[in-house]
Amino acid sequence: MYISKKDALAWFEFFAALPEEEGLMPRQQEIAYAVLAQIERAVEHRREAMKQEIPGLKSLQGRTFYVGDDERFPGGCRSCLLGTGLSAIRKTNKCNIQCPFCYNYGELHCQPPIGDGLWEIGGTKFYEEDLELLLSIHQKPTGIAYVYLEPFMEIEKYYGVIRKFHEAGIHQHMYTNGTLCTEENLRALGEAGLDELRFNLGATNCADKVIDSIALAKKYIRKVGVETPMTPDFFEGFQQKKEKILATGLDFINCAELHLNPNNIGNYEGEPMYMTRLGYLSPIWSRDLTLRLMKQAAEEGWPIAVHDCCNRTKFARDLNLKGKEGGWFGQSSYGSEFDTLPWWAFLPTLYDEAFTFVREEELPDGYRPGQLVF
Repeated sequence: MYISKKDALAWFEFFAALPEEEGLMPRQQEIAYAVLAQIERAVEHRREAMKQEIPGLKSLQGRTFYVGDDERFPGGCRSCLLGTGLSAIRKTNKCNIQCPFCYNYGELHCQPPIGDGLWEIGGTKFYEEDLELLLSIHQKPTGIAYVYLEPFMEIEKYYGVIRKFHEAGIHQHMYTNGTLCTEENLRALGEAGLDELRFNLGATNCADKVIDSIALAKKYIRKVGVETPMTPDFFEGFQQKKEKILATGLDFINCAELHLNPNNIGNYEGEPMYMTRLGYLSPIWSRDLTLRLMKQAAEEGWPIAVHDCCNRTKFARDLNLKGKEGGWFGQSSYGSEFDTLPWWAFLPTLYDEAFTFVREEELPDGYRPGQLVF
């Protein structure tokens, strides 16, 4: 159904005015999904043109896109997209800053603890001394990632676990906002065997202290890079400090397409939105900024890899993980993070006169505004 933008707006204004607990009837759902598909088609049509302008654009077996040095493409991403997926290890339930794009925004003060001396791996609680048992029974993953929330708040607890997984030959990467890094703890991470450290540079708007920590980390850790949700603030902050950032010797920049959930969507109210495959909901500008940065990196010959970690990449990630786990054909955990879709969030896109659909057709009888829809 190639609904017109005019009809799309009329229907979404109606849907947005409905009480949240009132669901849509089947034909209304058809209309809603047709509108979301029209928005997605228009967004991706423009992005295909943007990709054509990026010199030397590369693909990782059709699962993601990047530019730059193949050797500097992060091993953690190769594991995620080609290996046995992203095996997350959870330990620290606190963070020392609050970012508007954080998926736990507004709830950082009440994140449940993992447990004293415990680590959460695959949804199961382990003590450090249990890791030998785990590795002797389960097939070891190609890679693991330390997530949730800011590990440097208790980084001394991580060294022993990292050392055990390093001895088992498992690639390990960690995320940090970089504000608590010191030469001492970075050296200890390198000595323990951490393969890759990723700095969320957007969390501090490219603070000089964090940029200095990136350079320091390169002294001790084999691969160091930036992974940040792409926002206008980060894009502008990066441009202002581009030379200093590139001079750190970092290996990669992972440009994460910002996707929203009920916690953080309010911070981006009024921004133009779209959905990818009825799953992740994102501001349209997020991946657009990624493609602009990749084009700049390719044209200027940056000595790093710049990776398009977009919603499509995350879709491929989940398909790969389920496939490696022996899931049924087509199985994936990718999907919407909203129990009820926020129809109001798409109104700014539909109000934008410069945003046009690729193809429009008249609605069939029974679907037009003013007609009773069952």
